[in-house]
Amino acid sequence: ETQVQYLDTSITTALTALNNAAPARLARLAQAFRPFRRAPVRSMASFKVGLCQMTARNDKEVNFGICKALVCEAAEQGCQLVALPECFSFIGAQKGEAQQAAESLEGPTMQRYRDLAREQQIWLSLGGFQEKVEGEPDNKILNTHVVLNSSGEMVAVYRKIHLFDAPFTGLVESQQTLAGAEVVACDSPMGKLGVTVCYDVRFPELFQKLRFQHGVDILLIPSAFSMPTGEAHWELLMRTRALECQCYVLAAAQAGKHNEDGNQRQSWGHAMAVDPWGKVLAEFDGSSSGVKVVEILPEKLQEVRQKMPLADQRRYDIYGGARNVPSE
Repeated sequence: ETQVQYLDTSITTALTALNNAAPARLARLAQAFRPFRRAPVRSMASFKVGLCQMTARNDKEVNFGICKALVCEAAEQGCQLVALPECFSFIGAQKGEAQQAAESLEGPTMQRYRDLAREQQIWLSLGGFQEKVEGEPDNKILNTHVVLNSSGEMVAVYRKIHLFDAPFTGLVESQQTLAGAEVVACDSPMGKLGVTVCYDVRFPELFQKLRFQHGVDILLIPSAFSMPTGEAHWELLMRTRALECQCYVLAAAQAGKHNEDGNQRQSWGHAMAVDPWGKVLAEFDGSSSGVKVVEILPEKLQEVRQKMPLADQRRYDIYGGARNVPSE
């Protein structure tokens, strides 16, 4: 009987100790598995954006007419942002024309687009504007991506960092253009925007910085891709940047032949929108002009980032940079 009482006491003591320890052990387990836990996906408002493709010429008036028609069409379809391509306002047919066409951001051409944004109450992504640099001894210009809000205010100004020097395509951008030096992102009603231009897409470090240090949701990549590089790499690059950054990509594009009597420059086209899972949502052909409406779903961003929490798992201690995005 004494042995039975001793056994009962021992069992009671053990069960009490186990019960007391359980909450702490469960808490430690929950903390250990926290990065893998999926929070419920909240229903959020969606947004419409207009993805544009066009064939710009060496005529600002003609190009403005094309851009205005695209913007108005997108506004009529309920878009809140319109993405126009690199060189939307001008593409030269002869050497030196881009420098002659360049203006200050306070000049008359940019003012017309600011008025257009305000009149249509719509955000504009204006990629690849020829910005004049006062006092530049070699008469070089800047390749500048301007984001306007629906009041026509400039909320982001990005000067292209990586210049397209690829003689095999006939294009050496540094002969006429100065490189920028700043990474740029801005807030918008559609989410945080990462602001880039064309050739930047080949440099993933820029996009990693935009995603993990600036916390962007939409990557704007207005482009005028050359024919050989577009055929080989266009879709691959756009989809890769989208899925590795878990962001939407909006890649407005120039398409077709820009002139008949000059350098006969041609652009690849195939303007494209990609979702955070790498799925192509919209794509143009290689020659047409127009606007396609794309729906941006914030819950899709949340879903993808919770499935694979790259922001939690990224090795900031190895890659550098301070994390500036919320835990997912």
